[in-house]
Parts: sequence; structure tokens; C-alpha cells
Amino acid sequence: MNQHATDVEDLLVKEQDHRPVSKKAIRAPRALNEAYDYQRPSSFSRGLRLDIKGVTILLISGTASVDENGQTVHAGDFNAQAWRTYENITALLDSEGASWKDVVRTTCYLRDIERDYAAFNEIRTEFFARQGLDPLPASTGIQAILCRPDLLIEMEAMAIFDSDTRSNKACGPHRTAKGRLSSCRAGRGQ
Repeated sequence: MNQHATDVEDLLVKEQDHRPVSKKAIRAPRALNEAYDYQRPSSFSRGLRLDIKGVTILLISGTASVDENGQTVHAGDFNAQAWRTYENITALLDSEGASWKDVVRTTCYLRDIERDYAAFNEIRTEFFARQGLDPLPASTGIQAILCRPDLLIEMEAMAIFDSDTRSNKACGPHRTAKGRLSSCRAGRGQ
């Protein structure tokens, strides 16, 4: 047998032994629609839920001030866009039984970081205080050209929690983006 045939056999054996990680798309249609439903579709999920050996990881895609119809909300108003972005991410977390207390990392993209960073940091500080976060998530702020000219902020988030303690149970009381008390249910099919 030649080396190429042996390599192919090795790959086939590895493929048979491969067990993919459980993953599903995260949705929160009452807050924002799916990007592939846009008039000009964009091919990505709002987020992915990965379940790995009793640990759930939520990877929230870049999220902005977009409504349930895919329209930009609060064009030209940085503060209002930042708050709506937090609301949208909160809805995505909530749809999977998570809260901001599970968020370990955010990446924040600002169209004009010199102009908007002070306002962003003020809003982020207030939002995290409302959530009662301690410790705060790791975070990076980056200036970027965003996918729409009317968007001023976009944010990604990563949350991690012990799925064994939350599967199909209420995640317990937590604060919404506007500071209201809420309780979520894992996998409620939003």
C-alpha cells in the first residue's frame, strides 16, 4: 500500500470516530430577526449554543441596534443604539436560559471610537452595574466600519454556564437591559 492510500485510510478511520459537538442556532425573534430573512440575506446565525460535556457555551454574533423586522433602530443616536444592542443581546441570552452573569467576554465595535468611547464606557458601566456583574466580563473595544452606514455600535458576546444545572429549568431572576427583574426558561423556543 502506498503512503497516499494509508493517509486516506487514516482519515476515514478518524472520520468514523469523530463525534461532533452538539450545536444549535440561538434565536430571539421578538427582539430581532434572523439575518438570512433580510431582503438581502446575510448568511450567519444570531448565535450558536454549544453543549460540551455538561458545559454550555453561547457564542453571540455581532449584534446591533436592529429590530424584529431587520431595520436599524435609532439611526444617528449612539446612546440609544448602545442600549438597544444590550437589549438584543439580553434577549438572545434569555432565549437560552442565560443572563449577563454568564457572559465571560464581549467584543465591542464602534464606528468612531474617538467620538463615542466615553459615552459607550458610561453606558456599559451603568448596564453592568444594573446586572450586578462581579467580576466584569473580559472586553475589547475596536474601531470598525460596520455592515450598515447607520449603525454606530455592534457587539459580540460569549457566555458559559454549567448546562447540567439549567437544562429546561428557569435560569432564575436577573435584570433585563433596562434593569427590570426577569426570569427566563431554557429552550423555550422563541
